[in-house]
Amino acid sequence: MLLTITTTHHPATDLSFLLHKHPARLQTFPLNFGRAHVFYPEATDECCTAALLLDVDAVGLVRGKRGSSGEGRTLAQYVNDRPYVASSLLSVAIAGVFGSAMAGRSGERPETAATAIALEATLPVVPCRGGEDVITRLFAPLGYEVEAHRLPLDEEFPEWGESGYFHVCLRATVRLADLLSHLYVLIPVLDDEKHYYVGDDEVDKLLAWGAGWLPSHPEKNLITDRYLSHKRTLTRAALDRLLEDDADEDEASSGHDAEEAVVEERVNLHTQRHGAVLAALRESGARRVVDLGCGDGKLLKLLLAERAFTEVAGMDVSHRALELAARRLHLDSLPPAQRSRLHLFQGSLTYRDVRLAGYDAATVVEVIEHLDAPRLATFERIVFEFARPTHVVLTTPNAEYNTVFETLPAGEFRHGDVAAASDQVTDERDDACARGDQILHEPKADHASRAGHEDAAVIPKIICGWFHFQIFQGALPVFHVLFNTSNSYGVSMWCQ
Repeated sequence: MLLTITTTHHPATDLSFLLHKHPARLQTFPLNFGRAHVFYPEATDECCTAALLLDVDAVGLVRGKRGSSGEGRTLAQYVNDRPYVASSLLSVAIAGVFGSAMAGRSGERPETAATAIALEATLPVVPCRGGEDVITRLFAPLGYEVEAHRLPLDEEFPEWGESGYFHVCLRATVRLADLLSHLYVLIPVLDDEKHYYVGDDEVDKLLAWGAGWLPSHPEKNLITDRYLSHKRTLTRAALDRLLEDDADEDEASSGHDAEEAVVEERVNLHTQRHGAVLAALRESGARRVVDLGCGDGKLLKLLLAERAFTEVAGMDVSHRALELAARRLHLDSLPPAQRSRLHLFQGSLTYRDVRLAGYDAATVVEVIEHLDAPRLATFERIVFEFARPTHVVLTTPNAEYNTVFETLPAGEFRHGDVAAASDQVTDERDDACARGDQILHEPKADHASRAGHEDAAVIPKIICGWFHFQIFQGALPVFHVLFNTSNSYGVSMWCQ
């Protein structure tokens, strides 16, 4: 049973600091079902691979156990695939051997541990009930490029046909802690079997290691059911707790929105922001538009009123927000022609989703400031590499403009999430501006509506610096960045 993790992040040998395992030594760890070995087939500054190899004691797995009716052990208990395939045994080994890495702790490389880096995980033999489709449905929404091919029963005898096992390779720009957490939860889900008793404590494990991604995963019901071995009571309890967490996030989000609305009321930025977004969309000539992070549907209502948009879609991570959007848009009573133009669905900006493909334009309005720094790189890939709309219209708060809010104390922000994002922007300004100029290839900018706030001209360069366009292959989307200025969000930039 083997798992390899490879990175090309420079210097690649930082992987050993993140895993807390020395690359020059073979290290062995005892487990209650055998031993785990960690070694590095390759360890250079350009590429580093760590391997976790399990030596499973098949006899030890069944020692002391009897059949369900008290009968003696059967041959199948000794002769099976458990020592050779990725299963819950591997998940236990990951948690036991790489526990600090799973928690995101690294005393020597704390910044790298908190950063999304290029990682590739390979599982040579994976049992999967449901085949390649299930593998893709589980990992692709998390931002992974998935390669999976079914293995033959015996390469020497191709006429015997294919097996139920797969060779799986996963690639993503992701934190190592997130990769290990995803593998820990999803490997037993693929196998749909556990080698140990599943009790109430497994619910806590699932919610702990699924925090931050499981509540909004489109296959959370399948994941929860399989992880808890189809025990209905446990599955129902876990899903109820996931819904409670989602409701808490909705309440917090509503509080943020209300707080921001009070501060913005005097200048009426909310209306101006949506007006600027609509103007950019009209100018783009887009016909199919998706609003990413649509919230309660204010922008969707304006989009739906524009006949030029033949299809309008809204995506949000919050189920509650989508319910509010449906209510605001009177979804149940819309005429058939209008109803056919509108689509609402739950999803996350940090998970790959095939439903996002094919749109002419995507709007991301006051959203990215709510993403923590490690998830920004994932957001970039989801929007610009996988969804790939022709146009992207993005707005985000401009810290320099906060001085015009009479009700906002000095040094404070419209709500807490924005503070960290604004601090990051300020700290990276010089490098980002230079990088933005290089990436944008002499962009055009319309400064007509900045109304005396000339220093706001640098802000679009800062944000463009966040998005590393050079990592994406093929033609780039047209990219509009709209920011708070004195009378509107009128500064826009675009690149081809």
